[in-house]
Amino acid sequence: MTEDLKLFDFSKQPIRTLHYTWIAFFLTFYVWFNMAPLATTMLSSIDWLTRSHIKVLLICNVALTIPARIIVGAMIDRYGPRRVFSGLMVIMGIPAIVFAFGNSFMQLMISRLILGSIGAGFVIGIKMVANWFPHKMVGRAEGLYAGWGNFGSAAAAGSLPFFTIHIMDAIFGFGPDSWRWTLFLNALICVIYGVVYWFIVEDHPDGDAGHKTRKTEPMTVTSYGDLIQYIVWSFPLLGAMGVLAWKLQKVQIVTAGVTHNLYTMNVLYVIYGILAIMYIVHVIKLLQINLPYLKKGVPEDEKYHWGSVAALNSTYFANFGAELAVVSMLPMFFESVFAPLMNDAGEKIMTPAMAGLVAGSFAFVNLFARPLGGLLSDMMGNRKRTMLIYMLGIALGFLGMAFIGKYGPIVDGEQIIVPMFSGIWWLVVSVVITICCSMFVQGAEGATFAVIPMINTRMTGQIAGMAGAYGNVGAVIYLVIFSLVDSKTFFYIVSAGAALSFFFCWFMLEEPKDAFSDEVDD
Repeated sequence: MTEDLKLFDFSKQPIRTLHYTWIAFFLTFYVWFNMAPLATTMLSSIDWLTRSHIKVLLICNVALTIPARIIVGAMIDRYGPRRVFSGLMVIMGIPAIVFAFGNSFMQLMISRLILGSIGAGFVIGIKMVANWFPHKMVGRAEGLYAGWGNFGSAAAAGSLPFFTIHIMDAIFGFGPDSWRWTLFLNALICVIYGVVYWFIVEDHPDGDAGHKTRKTEPMTVTSYGDLIQYIVWSFPLLGAMGVLAWKLQKVQIVTAGVTHNLYTMNVLYVIYGILAIMYIVHVIKLLQINLPYLKKGVPEDEKYHWGSVAALNSTYFANFGAELAVVSMLPMFFESVFAPLMNDAGEKIMTPAMAGLVAGSFAFVNLFARPLGGLLSDMMGNRKRTMLIYMLGIALGFLGMAFIGKYGPIVDGEQIIVPMFSGIWWLVVSVVITICCSMFVQGAEGATFAVIPMINTRMTGQIAGMAGAYGNVGAVIYLVIFSLVDSKTFFYIVSAGAALSFFFCWFMLEEPKDAFSDEVDD
């Protein structure tokens, strides 16, 4: 395919496939993040549900996304993205509906834990888009797919409360159960589109069967050094699950008037043991696959640079992981730092609604910042250089956010952060700094997945799955760090993480071969 495709020319099958696919991604995120905007409504309608329960459910919502992205990534390369995306949307409708009508905490927790796997939908579309677009356009296509699809979380926050109040309650009269029927409809739409998606897309252009792996198994590497890297980089994927288990164990809930931890230390040790066994089994499996392959001799046309995989793991840890963590703490950060700021009437300027609006702007720029990252990766003539510029921008952006506030007094053992300068002008500057930082963060996400499809076309799904999982690993690690430090120190740490990724990419990331060719991956 050598013709120049326009991203809104719906007469072309690749363009239609792109838009059908970002809609599928949008709906998976629309379902994945459907609980947070209705959390207060759930609390008011269920007498036994507490804020501690909600915190546990929010943690469960991201727990299984890490292994799910790895597993789904391997399944894409075995069965093709059409089957896997359709199957994921239909199957995940089951826990989504169970959660909607759950009447015990255990039902809510288990269904939410399973539903977190729907976050793996992102990596499926990466493979689908790579199958349909030439290398010279894949950056902007992947950026549009990811940016518009990722907006599903913001759409859920904006629409689900409105739908609950004004449709399910006011029109249909479901009363206290209105939120349940909203979530049911939310899940049903995802299931229906999963069926529709099966019939409206194909895995490859006509006549192109594409590469498929024979089995769902670990990646093959092309040197013994790469094998060692693969083993090392596999550990954090399960290690992050251990951190989540540790965090969940410390969460206290109230049952029958008695306060206790979610589970005992003995249960935590059992979870650690299971994760250790899973890691050992994974290492044994990848050795069984790779040692005979390496001993036999790797064909020249199958060789690729695994260091680039590691480099892109680090970038997604530092950009998407940081985004998830920062969005989680940003409303509270602005509301607390600028609490002293008053208008002429003596009213607070930084209200909770205003803080939410500022935090929302960080996610809203996804609509254009992520596609822009992919577009610049296509246009600048060097994808590695584009990646480095973005990672440096993230490091400087978060460093700038660290200087929004300064260390104030310590109150009740907690470090208070106050504005660096007084006056409304500094709030305006702080918002500008935040939006500029977000532009680099989400542009870097687009640039990351502009490179991934070119590393090894036979294993794009697995590589995308691993990098995507590292984004969730980053979110877990950064959120745990945030629970231990003040917000100013947290921004310093996130900035340092991006700087480390910058230097790692400088040394490890290789410019992909034929990165701007007219050919489509097959």
